[in-house]
Order: sequence, then C-alpha cells, then structure tokens
Amino acid sequence: MENLIKEKKILIIDDEEDILKLLSTVLAKEGFKNIYTAETGETGLDLFNSVKPDIILLDIMLPDKAGYEVCKKIRQTSMVPILFLSARSEEMDRILGFALGGDDYVTKPFSPKEVAYRVKAHLRRNSIDFNEEKNLSFGSFEINEEKLEVKKNGKILDLKPKELKLFLYMSKHPNQIISKEKICDEVWGEDYIGFDNTIMVHIRRLREKIEANPSKPKYIINVKGLGYKLVVKDD
Repeated sequence: MENLIKEKKILIIDDEEDILKLLSTVLAKEGFKNIYTAETGETGLDLFNSVKPDIILLDIMLPDKAGYEVCKKIRQTSMVPILFLSARSEEMDRILGFALGGDDYVTKPFSPKEVAYRVKAHLRRNSIDFNEEKNLSFGSFEINEEKLEVKKNGKILDLKPKELKLFLYMSKHPNQIISKEKICDEVWGEDYIGFDNTIMVHIRRLREKIEANPSKPKYIINVKGLGYKLVVKDD
C-alpha cells in the first residue's frame, strides 16, 4: 500500500515560495512523486480541475481569494482531503475550517515532517474502505458509499464531507456508544484535545439534516459523559 500511496497526487496552494519549496522537498524525500504547487487560489483551482489531486494542502491567506473560498469551491464537486495551512491558531478559525469541509488544520510555523506524515495518514485512510459493503440501509435511510450518497425516504441529503464521513462511520457501528475521542481518531484522524466544540458543531449540523426534530433527536443520541450513539431500528 505504501508504494501506491506515494503515487498519489499532492497539490500545495500557498503564496509563500519558501513554504512551497520546503514542503515539496520534504514530501519528495518521503517518496512522493507527483507534487504540484500554486501561489494563488485561481491557479490552485485550475490545477485542481486539471490534475485531480488526491490531497490538497491549502493556505488560508492567499493574495487573490481566501483559502476558505477555494475550499468551498472544491467541495462543490469533490471530497478530496483538504489540509488547511494557517498562521491563525484561534479555535474559531479551526472550527470554521472544519465546518467548510476541511479535513485537517495545521498552524504556522509547522514541522514539515509532521505535515508529510499527516498527508500520509490521510491518504492511507482514504485508500482503505471502512468495510467491503458498499451499500447500507436502515429505517428510512439508504447509504451508497461508492457514490458518497445518503438518502432519507428516497431523497438525497445535502451532507458536507465531514458530516458524510461521520454519519457513514456511525452507520457502520449502529447502536454503539462512540466516544468523542474515537470520533477524532477514526473520522478526524486527530487527537481529541481541542476538538470538543468542533465535534458538537458537526453533530448539531448533521442532526439538522437527518432528524425530523433536531432538538429531540431520535437517531443521533447523546449519551452523557460517554459520547454519541446512532440508534438504528425500523421507523
């Protein structure tokens, strides 16, 4: 699998030439062969459309448009992993990044070696299916993992990438209490520290899309002090 991962295409979008060179060099030393770089959001989007990268490292502060805007544009057509690079370390900045569809958030200055290993981890995780089963159904829900599509009562739900990953993971572990730490590890690919509010935001937004009454959920239940549980039963 490692050899296959190193064939994956990496797109780095950052307006700092030194960072582009540094990350490209470190990733090349780690064995990655297909590395593409862009210094503006527009150039990055052009490369995204032409290259079809397997992962994107995206700076938030770009000269022509914010990285958040670039992320939103990409998320209209793709669920490719996006790792934000930012000098902003405030919790709200991290939450916004995840809410817009980011998969990771790295603050500057950072260890390029750590970034390389985060890239490997995300590519490895995306290369492994949660399960060989590609279709799930329970109650009024139908999940097509290949199409990355969730339906409720035959209607496709508009789920953001993180919401989709979270719902898919919980669907593979029905009626089980899943801790926030487990969600961070298995879905976010991160340590739990600092992610409590982020998880609550995604749970709330997911409930708003799948529950008839989000304030009185019947599917995603909060188990006080332990985590969350997806209740699976016939409607």
